[in-house]
Amino acid sequence: MAQVNGNYLKLKAGYLFPEIARRVKAFSEANPEAQIIRLGIGDVTEPLPEACRTAMKGAIDEMGTREGFHGYGPEQGYLWLREKIAASDFQARGCQVSAEEIFVSDGSKCDSSNILDILGEGNRIAVTDPVYPVYVDSNVMAGRTGDADDAGRYGGLTYLPITAANGFTAEIPTEKVDLIYLCFPNNPTGAVATKAQLQAWVDYARANDALILFDAAYEAFIQDPELPHSIYEIEGARECAIEFRSFSKNAGFTGTRCALTVVPRGLMGTAANGERVELWALWNRRQCTKFNGVSYIVQRGAEAVYSVEGQAQVQALVAFYMQNAAIIRRELTAAGIQVYGGEQAPYVWLKTPENMDSWGFFDHLLGKAHVVGTPGSGFGAAGEGYFRLSAFNSRENVQEAMGRIRAL
Repeated sequence: MAQVNGNYLKLKAGYLFPEIARRVKAFSEANPEAQIIRLGIGDVTEPLPEACRTAMKGAIDEMGTREGFHGYGPEQGYLWLREKIAASDFQARGCQVSAEEIFVSDGSKCDSSNILDILGEGNRIAVTDPVYPVYVDSNVMAGRTGDADDAGRYGGLTYLPITAANGFTAEIPTEKVDLIYLCFPNNPTGAVATKAQLQAWVDYARANDALILFDAAYEAFIQDPELPHSIYEIEGARECAIEFRSFSKNAGFTGTRCALTVVPRGLMGTAANGERVELWALWNRRQCTKFNGVSYIVQRGAEAVYSVEGQAQVQALVAFYMQNAAIIRRELTAAGIQVYGGEQAPYVWLKTPENMDSWGFFDHLLGKAHVVGTPGSGFGAAGEGYFRLSAFNSRENVQEAMGRIRAL
């Protein structure tokens, strides 16, 4: 009989969002008349930008001709897209990132998990708490942790609490770690990091020969021009950081799938024998072996994001969702609920009222207001007593949901 990967058996429960879906499904079946508004999972709702749709339609027509047909593309992504990304997203902000260092993929969720393929099992790993569950669960699945304790914390991981007391920005660890997962703007809390705060992380990583895995999936939602959008805006970051980005939230590609990872040339890791090894070469080898690239049609759609029309349309989408976040913040505050985030990110992080636990508040909100959010404890033990609401929905639904919550 085939043996299973026993590391999967260490996972405490189903992945957070399928568990939410299970509870919502059960409620919906028991209450078919309920009009449920979903502000839980961070999935966008507004249509793809017209510039992207037009480009993708043109690409489909190309694929219908012998001259314009494209089969397997480069595993790293087409050069014309990578050059646009490098110039617009990085070089325009003073970051020394070249097209060669950009790898186009089908999702930053995938890349932040797959990056473990090129990293050794003996690394000491630091994650924030609360944290995007994929960072923890992918390490559990890969055998990089011990078992979970009663609070859900896994042995072998260094947890860095992010709380209201520290502004939801983790403090530098007092012990030496090798891998550090950072996400700014933060999922789930909506917090952001200043250049000074990121510089402290980069300085720590360089001093301790550590690697920062920096998730910038929500950078487009930053409103303050003084805040960094990329880790590579920080001096020395090319020596110690890999960055993940996505078209999912800013351009509505959640159902279309396109993202990117930046691995700087010259970024080094250490082999078991002490030899220094370039991570770019390992990631390139991994992608060429296990990945056949993003479709030509989708990459043409992503390229259109950088057109004049595309930039205007993406900015309008971002502004729309940030207006939703402002409504959520305003209405929750008026209801006497303590709120955080929602100013530089599409997530509002709130303190559950009346000392209610996170899943209890989830069930209360679903049962009484027919509104779905995300329990903070699903992001880690330090998330207990908090709750996340997403600004990704229609204006009508956001306003209706806030009216229902205020009525409670």
